[in-house]
Amino acid sequence: MSYYNECVEKFHKLKDKKDVVVLSIESSCDETSIAIVKNGREVLANVVASQIDIHRRFGGVVPEVASRNHITAISNIYNEALNEAGIQKEDIDAVAVTYGAGLVGALLVGVNFAKGLAYKLNVPLIAVSHVYGHIAANYISHLDLTPPFVCLMVSGGHTALLRIDDYNKMTLLGSTVDDAIGEAFDKVARVLNLPYPGGPEIDKLAKQGEKKYNFVVSKSLKNTLDFSFSGIKTEVVNLVHNARQKGEEINPSDVACSFQESVTDELVSKAIRACKQENINKLVIAGGVGANSLLKQKANANCEREGIQVYSPVLKYCTDNSAMIGAMAYYMIKDGLGLATLDLTAKPNVNLGV
Repeated sequence: MSYYNECVEKFHKLKDKKDVVVLSIESSCDETSIAIVKNGREVLANVVASQIDIHRRFGGVVPEVASRNHITAISNIYNEALNEAGIQKEDIDAVAVTYGAGLVGALLVGVNFAKGLAYKLNVPLIAVSHVYGHIAANYISHLDLTPPFVCLMVSGGHTALLRIDDYNKMTLLGSTVDDAIGEAFDKVARVLNLPYPGGPEIDKLAKQGEKKYNFVVSKSLKNTLDFSFSGIKTEVVNLVHNARQKGEEINPSDVACSFQESVTDELVSKAIRACKQENINKLVIAGGVGANSLLKQKANANCEREGIQVYSPVLKYCTDNSAMIGAMAYYMIKDGLGLATLDLTAKPNVNLGV
């Protein structure tokens, strides 16, 4: 029997298996991560090798440099994850991997390692969306969390509102029409000469400033659940550039504070509107920007007034990690989804909504 035919048989048996152990791999950007997750909620190991210090000197992620460092790190990360989990290779029921979205070269390192490992272990290979992995980060942070809920997805590549009816049933309610919120944070940080990654630096600097500038998020989408951050990003960039050209002094902390106040207001107000529209009293925040302290503060305060329960991942699961991929893979397996062949390849973009 061929590898794939054997794995089809094993894959279907996993639906009814009491304990399912998934080894998961994430390499979509500048973190190499391998985790081992049991039953979608229990993290036995989550090893992350960050490249932040490497890319900081360039002011952002350099795709070729990221790919080369993934290649260097991934085998050692795999061995470290097995040791941390205290299990044998034979205990692994499936190998899951992020196939998109992300940098193609970086993704390919993880995808190819996962294919080789799944073949060697003779276990099913599960293809997981990085975006849906961010949602699943909440399942390992909040063991009581179950659908349905509204999800506010805020990351470097995506800004969206989704209705999650079941673990694998999602409806897109609204999304960005231009820049993702994480991208806007990074570009504002760059114009303020802050180091990479920009989001945490803006968050830190904003706490030292005041809202002295009335930066405006696009009004054209105010009656929708869609977002636009290109305009406010350009407004900030123009303000800083014009001030520098005129030799005028500008307080970076006030710029950071004003920008962050405006965009977090937009995110939280539309998230609450989505919950009311869908008659759902649970809001889940997912993605790297979910680590932003002001976003969490406003979401908690405003949602409490509206009778909405807020969930967001613990800090270590906000940013890219493979535990979230293993969690999502488990629920895909239980619904008979995600089984991939050895011709699986990387995709720079993935669809939102299932």
